[in-house]
Amino acid sequence: MIKVNLLNSVTDRQGGAVVAVDRTVGSAASRLLLMTLAVGFLLAAVVGWDVISTYMAKNDAERRLVEQKQIAAALEVVMKEQKELEEKINNIDLRIAAIKKLRDEQHGPSAVLEAMRERIAMVPGLYLQSIEQTGNEMVIKGNSPDESAVTQFGRSLEFSNGLFSNLNIETQRQEVVNQLVSAQSGAEAPKVNVVNFTIKTAYTPSKASGADSNASTAASQPAPGQPAAQIAKK
Repeated sequence: MIKVNLLNSVTDRQGGAVVAVDRTVGSAASRLLLMTLAVGFLLAAVVGWDVISTYMAKNDAERRLVEQKQIAAALEVVMKEQKELEEKINNIDLRIAAIKKLRDEQHGPSAVLEAMRERIAMVPGLYLQSIEQTGNEMVIKGNSPDESAVTQFGRSLEFSNGLFSNLNIETQRQEVVNQLVSAQSGAEAPKVNVVNFTIKTAYTPSKASGADSNASTAASQPAPGQPAAQIAKK
């Protein structure tokens, strides 16, 4: 009878294959080739990842650049609108200032007459000869038989909430002949003493509001109608 040991034959064949592989791997050339292939694979993987990450970073940077350009364009539009609004506001302010200046200029002579009329009516025995105005400077000339009337008139100008400021009053006594008595009697009329005064002051029309209330407290007694003042504006 013939007996065949299949186990030994298979084992022997497998052992021979393993030995062949070990011999192949164990050679220096084979190891160098395997290491080269491994290094090449790792290098290719690293380079590939670097290329992919760089490409992704580039796309992200380009996207951010586009967004920043859009924001800059929107900001430029806003800045342009803000500049236009500022110019419009400046133009409106200039117009308002021009209107105020024109209004002050229109109130010039009439406001001076009104201010003088109210103050003269509160001081009895005061006569104005002329009022000269040059810009904001004003020179008032007149006379009165009573020096206290000149003082009261000066006080009414001084306490005017800044309408009249920097007052300088000069007075001079003078003897004059009463022409009215001389014409009526035909005889020589007696001489009377009068106080001539010159008031130099600064006039500010913008502060005219509120000045009338202080004028009534500065002058003490009301008086009948006074002669009209002569305005000479340079």
